Formats: sequence, structure tokens, C-alpha cells
Amino acid sequence: MDSQTVHPPPPDIRQGAGSDFARLSKKIADAGLMGRRPGYYAARIAAVTALYVCGWIAFVLVGDSWWTLGVAAFLAVVFGQVALLAHDVAHRQVFRLRKASERTGRIAGNAGIGMGYGWWQDKHTRHHANPNHEELDPDLIPDILVWSQNQAHAAQGLPRLLGRFQAFLFFPLLTLEGFNLHLSGVKSLADRSLKNRVAEGSLLFAHFALYLGALFLVLPPGMAIAFLVVHQCLFGVYLGSIFAPNHKGMPILTGDDDRPDFLRRQVLTSRNVRGGWFTDVALGGLNYQIEHHLFPSMPSPHLRRAQAIVRRHCQDLGVNYLETSLITSYRQALASLHQAGAPIRHAAPA
Repeated sequence: MDSQTVHPPPPDIRQGAGSDFARLSKKIADAGLMGRRPGYYAARIAAVTALYVCGWIAFVLVGDSWWTLGVAAFLAVVFGQVALLAHDVAHRQVFRLRKASERTGRIAGNAGIGMGYGWWQDKHTRHHANPNHEELDPDLIPDILVWSQNQAHAAQGLPRLLGRFQAFLFFPLLTLEGFNLHLSGVKSLADRSLKNRVAEGSLLFAHFALYLGALFLVLPPGMAIAFLVVHQCLFGVYLGSIFAPNHKGMPILTGDDDRPDFLRRQVLTSRNVRGGWFTDVALGGLNYQIEHHLFPSMPSPHLRRAQAIVRRHCQDLGVNYLETSLITSYRQALASLHQAGAPIRHAAPA
């Protein structure tokens, strides 16, 4: 499988037409839900680009005023929308050709928001192949937090220090996620296996130069730093708030034997979030996480229609299909974090 492709071929397709996923896939295809939506994505790209440009125009016009922090908050949301658009591009929802997807992804990710597109794409590919698998999902690496009691027992250093109270620290720590994305993108440039390292690095450092140059040219140093902190921290919180409901608090798989078939592996480890059009826009369609994981290349506006088909199929199979409110999803995620840190709390000296 090409490491730059974010939609791994479902194993069940290779198992024959009689598999549970193959039958579901036929229903989805018959409903026409895998067809591309060029008009929708043209309008969405235009809208996000316009908001991005307007945000920076407002930054210049507001200038040396503390009201510029309001612009920072606005741009944090816009950066999040750019990231969501880059996500759809990476999944080949927008363009049929891989080269067009990669070029657009680098422009949006590296140049637009300072995120290493190639690094993120490789990481996200591995997540999609094995969601919530303790050894195989890179999103479950215990670098700062522990995601299971097994990890808590083995935790050392920062994860052990934070693990006692990690449920309370989760949202505050999201303020660092924007900085972490930038740093991870830069660190990935040292990896010789990263494709198009020169292009990735050039666009990444061009973003940093233009971003910091604009801040310190338009604003006095103290205000520029305040803008940077508010913008990047809120960007991190927004991104984390989008991705936290998807899998956190769902069953964690372990070992080689704990790998069900493709359909169950994706459905049982994912959670949907209820809501209307505002939720669809704010979460970029990732509120239909189950449908997205089953059909990663499905255009996001089709996910709502696919939900009824997928949910009914899961009910017929007796496969648990979880959908909650956004607040409940956060509560479940935080409860899971608290439970995962229990061994560290119990081992702590009185």
C-alpha cells in the first residue's frame, strides 16, 4: 500500500462478496454515495479561502489594538477549517488524481497552517488501518498521556507524572496541540523516508517566516506574542475538540488476536456525534466518524445520508453502533482517561 494513501483497502473486500462489509459497500455504492462532489468542494474551498484572506486583512486593519486578539480567535477557527479541508483532500474525497491531492494538501497544510502534511498523512493512514489499537494506532502512543491501564502500569517520566490527573488536564493540554503539530512537522523533515522533503520543508518554513513576519511587523512585540499564544492555543483546542469525540473512550484493541474484521474494527472503535448542520460544519463531517472510517474516500456531504444505511446494517448484524451528543462524547472520553490513570493514582504515595 502506498504510504501516502489515507484509505487502506478494506480486508473484507478481499474476503469475497459475501463478507459483511462487502454487502454494506454494495448498498452504499447502489445509493450513489461514493460519487465525487466537485461543486460542493469548489464552494467549500472558495469559502474557506475567503475566510482565511479576510482574517488576515482584518488583522492588518485592526493593527495595534488589543481587539486584534479577537482576530486571533477568528483565525484559530479558520485554521481548523483549513485542517479539515486538508483532511478531506488527503482521503481523496476532493480530487481523483493523487498528485492533485498531494499538491493541494501541501498548500493547505504546510503553507496554509504550518502543519507537515506528509508526516500527518502517514500517521493518519496508520490510524485508519488500526483505530484504537494499543500497539498499532499512533494516536495511542503514550507520549504525554496514557490511554489504557496497561500503559499506566508501564508509564515513566511525564506520562506517569500527568497520569494521575490527566482527565482534568486533557483540555488545558490541548492548548499545546497547535505548537505540537508545527514541531512534529519540522522534526519529520529529518526522516529520509518522507516523500518530497524539499517541497514540504520549503512550504513549512515559508509559512513560519510569513506568519511571524506579519505578526512582528504589524504589532508591537508584546502584542505579537499575545496574538501568537491566543491564536495557536485556540487552534489546538479547536482541533482537539474535533478529534477527541471520535475514538477516545471507545474500546481499545490489543495484540494480534484482538483484531476483528474490517467492519467491526471500524464500527466498534468509533463514535458518532449527533447534531444538525452546525455540527456538520464545526466538526467537518467527522461527527459521522463510523461512516468515515468505513468509507474514508466518501465525500463528507454524503456521510449523513450514508448513516441511515450503515446504522441499519449494523443493527441487522447485531454490531453495536454508538452515537451520542457532543457533551456526552467528551464526558465518556474524560471518564476513560480517568480510568486509564487509575494504576498511577493507586501507586502514588499517600
